[in-house]
Amino acid sequence: MKYQQWNIAQRSQETCQTMERQGVPFLVAATLCARGMTDLNQVKALLSSGEDQLQDPFLLKDMDLAVARIGRALRNGEKMAVYGDYDVDGITSTCLLTHYLRDQGGDVCYYIPNRLSEGYGVNREAVDRLAQEGVRLIVTVDCGITAVEEVEYAKELGIDLVITDHHECKEELPTAVAVVDPHRKDCPYPFKDLAGVGVALKLVMALGGEKRYHALFQEYADLAAVGTVADVMKLLGENRTIVRVGLNHLKKTRRRGLYALMVEAGTLNRAINSTTVGYCLSPRINAAGRMGQAAMAVELILTENTHQAETMAHALCELNRQRQAVELEVFNQCLAMLAGRKQYDCLVLADKAWHQGVVGIVASRLAEQYACPVFMICLQEDGRGKGSCRSCKNFNLFSALEQCADLLEDYGGHALAAGFTIREENIPAFRTRMREIVRTDMGGEELVSTLQIDGEIPNTALLTVEEVEGLSMLEPYGAGNPKPVFSLSGVTVTCMSDVGGGRHLKMRASRDGRTVDMIFFSMTRAKSGLNVGDRADVAFYPQINDYRGSRTVQLHLVDLRPSYTAQQVSEQALYRKFARGEAISPYEARQMIPQREEFAAVWRYLASHSGDVTEIPVSLARKIAKENDLWESTLRTMVCLEVLESFGLVTIQKGEGGTLHIRLRKRREGGKLAFYQSPIIQRLQTIAWGEGGRSSPRS
Repeated sequence: MKYQQWNIAQRSQETCQTMERQGVPFLVAATLCARGMTDLNQVKALLSSGEDQLQDPFLLKDMDLAVARIGRALRNGEKMAVYGDYDVDGITSTCLLTHYLRDQGGDVCYYIPNRLSEGYGVNREAVDRLAQEGVRLIVTVDCGITAVEEVEYAKELGIDLVITDHHECKEELPTAVAVVDPHRKDCPYPFKDLAGVGVALKLVMALGGEKRYHALFQEYADLAAVGTVADVMKLLGENRTIVRVGLNHLKKTRRRGLYALMVEAGTLNRAINSTTVGYCLSPRINAAGRMGQAAMAVELILTENTHQAETMAHALCELNRQRQAVELEVFNQCLAMLAGRKQYDCLVLADKAWHQGVVGIVASRLAEQYACPVFMICLQEDGRGKGSCRSCKNFNLFSALEQCADLLEDYGGHALAAGFTIREENIPAFRTRMREIVRTDMGGEELVSTLQIDGEIPNTALLTVEEVEGLSMLEPYGAGNPKPVFSLSGVTVTCMSDVGGGRHLKMRASRDGRTVDMIFFSMTRAKSGLNVGDRADVAFYPQINDYRGSRTVQLHLVDLRPSYTAQQVSEQALYRKFARGEAISPYEARQMIPQREEFAAVWRYLASHSGDVTEIPVSLARKIAKENDLWESTLRTMVCLEVLESFGLVTIQKGEGGTLHIRLRKRREGGKLAFYQSPIIQRLQTIAWGEGGRSSPRS
């Protein structure tokens, strides 16, 4: 298994049937019910995602002040600077506002700090540079909410600031001309999950006036969609409308830079959806900022020269390849640092050699792999560290950093992704405190990798082409509205093969008298631990496979596991209980003590397979029992292996998907081994029969 735990949502059959009677396909209705959406009006609003979902821009606190100051600058010909961030949200925000202001005849430049030399947010050196260039008004996008000192410094130089941001606010706000951020405590704006580019879009709509709301929304929705998806904002409410409309415009974009990038990335012949943006376009735009060249991405999006667009798109893709290589190197270094350890409250890692531009994405990968919050710190020559962190299981990073404010020089961000600056000497104390915060916040709950499933499919007959196509009603997918994942229990594997150069697993399985095709990327037959004839549970995205004009349903697996009987589930729970040192009953202890022939059967099986076996415990127990005409018991098979390991006869390593890699260390050479004198068996016998009780195998 890739995930340690599956959370399969339960749905109200009555509500689901009510939706179906209203014309909602079964899979769509099942997904909505599983996610707690039972009000039909709410369902209709979600599925329509029309412009009626858009809120009045002037509901944002200080929007009137922002419009008044920018309007004055446009009328008076003042030089303005759009000050953005170096990620995709910041880059698209910068392009959106810069394009609009220039289109209105404004004298506008843009500024994005260098990620590697300047870091995040407004800084004094940048303000100095802009002042020297004659800038009288700075408008921030996707940053600025923590720039308290920088705003005061700008005032001394005769520069006004209008701040637009979407990050969490601290207690003290900058005394700018206007501070537009839906997260302000005094902001009445009803939708709090706008991306930075969403706030920038609202500013442009407000500047244009109510009569132009629709036209401006349509013109800039494509840029807003890219930034919103890339920043992993919840695709509900306004964001859903922004992304749905924006993706439609992206398919036929007139922005030469975006078109050239889609050509270079090979996406023009694919469906343009949130996945395309998130996995094809965003990483390439992001690469510019990560490698310290954010201006390249801005110029690409703003250019109206086709040749220049093609040249920069090619350069951006090459920069992304460099980013991927650096990222992989840092990720592998982290894995080496963590080798041999499986469970953490949180990870706080630091190194002087890491590239500042990739630690955020590496932190995301580690958070997913280790199922815990991850904090990665790039140590600088001056003794400071620049950190990036990513969350897990809804742990609020911004709140956690607030509780460590005395150890930090600066911090900011969201609940799920944030950044901070820390002195190197404070890192040990930060690590200790953060672990305590995580333990307290999670209430002692064990952090395990968890797969959220939208429900069990009761019959494979429901997986029709029409039903799967109907799921498109739920798009666009993203945070808050993930792609639906379903499960099927007890399928029988009928065919297995490694494909794609041995990197992926293609399967066929049967249930309910039907056969279903499956594909599992980055999984192999050996890693799966399954064989033809085994029963399995599968979790999957249903999709349409269009091959030579034939359209069939294929299950894109995201996880699989052996399909356990009630007895096997009980046995595994009992073994884990015993392994943790918890009390078990005499009856349970007697069930765990193997007979002599079971020890012999396990040994023979290992020896007959060249002393090197990789199996899931349930499959191993079944095969041993079958070859030796014994009752199948996963429980006693595991005890046998543990005893063999205690005698130094085998080594056992836990692998991916719950597999065990068992290797014989040496061969038996005659004579009987006193397995029943092992501490494990002695402990079981004491529990089963008391001190001085039976010391021989059960009959």
